[in-house]
Amino acid sequence: MGQKVHPIGFRIPVTKDWQSRWFARKAEFGPLLMEDLRIRDYVKAQLQQAAISKVTIERFANRVRVTVFSGRPGLVIGRKGQEIERLKGEIAKVANGKEVYLDIREIKTPELDAQLVAENVAQQLERRISFRRAMKRTIQTTREMGADGVRIRCAGRLGGAELARTEQYLDGKVPLQTLRANVDYGFAEARTMAGAIGVKVWICKPREMEGEQNATDAKTRKAPKGAKRRPRGQGNS
Repeated sequence: MGQKVHPIGFRIPVTKDWQSRWFARKAEFGPLLMEDLRIRDYVKAQLQQAAISKVTIERFANRVRVTVFSGRPGLVIGRKGQEIERLKGEIAKVANGKEVYLDIREIKTPELDAQLVAENVAQQLERRISFRRAMKRTIQTTREMGADGVRIRCAGRLGGAELARTEQYLDGKVPLQTLRANVDYGFAEARTMAGAIGVKVWICKPREMEGEQNATDAKTRKAPKGAKRRPRGQGNS
């Protein structure tokens, strides 16, 4: 049986970072975790048009810092920052009255963000664009922006067919078992007339792109080099 590993969770100790960064004792961990989920769900629901890639949450004492990574930061900020103030007030209610700090980070190349690419493909499927056309066009655009490789997989009643199936397109290299590879992963669902279609996207970026806007706190240091291997037949000198 093949075992599936989440590409981001697989690389958390090496090149990726947690989206929630805080410590809590056993009795407090569950409620705080559910609070994080409610905050993310609320931000995603309120800013559907703002191309939200991810929301990171940090906690210290009675304060919560929420960082929103967006492809369209202007929609999040609003005119003269009014939208930010409203959003901070609503998040404070979800966080049970805690003091909230809200940061907005711009994603400079949304074409290389796997979550945004997956949501883009899902939106095209909802607009009844052919799934093959949507996938091939997206792969071409992502490759032109400098990605080393792209893999897109759609599963469901593609094209309104009676039986669900899986279609996949791959261009370039996407090494899923190489920890040092800078692989980004995103998932989205398209709600079509025939039913839900799942869209998975893997994007392999060049290593020098690691630790940019999309992963500001990732550990970018190189793995330590091991001892030099000696040729066979030679003992210790």
